[in-house]
Amino acid sequence: METRNFYNEILTEHNMRPEYKHEIENPDYVLEGVNPSCGDDITINLKVTDGIISDGSFTGQGCAVSQASADIMMGIIIGKKVEDALKLADIFFRMIKKEASEEEIDSLEEASALRDISNMPARVKCAVLSWHTLEEIFKDGYKPKL
Repeated sequence: METRNFYNEILTEHNMRPEYKHEIENPDYVLEGVNPSCGDDITINLKVTDGIISDGSFTGQGCAVSQASADIMMGIIIGKKVEDALKLADIFFRMIKKEASEEEIDSLEEASALRDISNMPARVKCAVLSWHTLEEIFKDGYKPKL
């Protein structure tokens, strides 16, 4: 029970005081993700320098789960190579499907707080929205700006 309370505290903190919910100047990538079933609408903004996500943010509206998940994701991927951020997204999706190992889940840092969402099917789309949007940004592979 203590663990569940800790996870709830993480989600509440990221929802109430998101660090990455703001605009950034001159993002290299901007993509909106929408969950029409519940109204979540998140726009991901990323700056990529030499293959590394050097800055990022999100804007939009949504439930506590979608907002916390987006904020947590940003905190994890900023400073990572694009390829590594996409690997984390893959692990996140597998965690939600209960297919990730404990070691992989640990690599997700605070995002592991969302592991129990898999037991709430109506909330899964909320939790994965920002991660799917990240994946969609680079779906054709990372292409540096010229």
